[in-house]
Amino acid sequence: MTTLDDILNAPAPASEWILAQDCAETGLHPDDIRAEMLRRIREMRDSIQRGLNSDARSITGMVGWNAKGLWDAPDVLGAPVLKRVQAYAMAVNEENARMGRIVAAPTAGSAGTIPGALIGVADHLGIGDEQLVNPMILAAGIGKAISKRMFISGAAGGCQAEIGSSAAMAAAAIVELMGGTPRAAVHAASMALMNTIGLVCDPVGGYVEVPCVSRNAFYAVHAVSAAQLALAQLESFIPPDEVLGAMASVGRMMPAALRETADGGLAQTPTGLAVTARMEGKDGDSGGMIELPLA
Repeated sequence: MTTLDDILNAPAPASEWILAQDCAETGLHPDDIRAEMLRRIREMRDSIQRGLNSDARSITGMVGWNAKGLWDAPDVLGAPVLKRVQAYAMAVNEENARMGRIVAAPTAGSAGTIPGALIGVADHLGIGDEQLVNPMILAAGIGKAISKRMFISGAAGGCQAEIGSSAAMAAAAIVELMGGTPRAAVHAASMALMNTIGLVCDPVGGYVEVPCVSRNAFYAVHAVSAAQLALAQLESFIPPDEVLGAMASVGRMMPAALRETADGGLAQTPTGLAVTARMEGKDGDSGGMIELPLA
């Protein structure tokens, strides 16, 4: 079983080591894996573009305009990479909420984090999609190592398992994109993980919309922050595989009400309950939409 420590100690670039491991396991040719990864990157980019160009509401009416609204808004903070990363991440998750085509990375609920962070940074720096293939291979390797030790579904381990995993994968990918070492990439992943421990999964009405769309925006930035720390040679004090073990332990302790059941957290606020009731009571004349409470 490949661990985070195995990747940390791999020869540089870590993506090539992961690719060799995968080819040995699957029998696939490296060129076939690279071609498939490039196809997925382009699928991610397509979902970003559709999301940025649409303000169509999801079937619940809770989301659909956030990515375009941010993208079209003035950059009042003068932080173009921040705005781009957030808008890209929300664009993907709003496409998911509209039942559009996305790449689960590693899940649909966390699908915006990697394209938001990795493609967002690449576009900010003028880096083409072909140069994202190896970083994406590394991200896949990090995700695989996490999945061997921990849940990656919110229903099993809370949102920490989904968004934490995606942020860790994205952080490691950015480090490799910027020429960082395998050690730096894994420590970026570790810092992304350790700062998501305990995050609950509490989608309003059970839909992957609120808080999921904005959460992907926040944790795409989280991934960029972890990568920036690691590229400055900062490291996680707790070893990466120990961080992963701690997160898995917290996931096992998390009550069912906070694991994608809509029985706790934001889903049980008065507004959350009102939205849920309207979803359940919508009729044919509503066109599948609900009117959100104003207060």
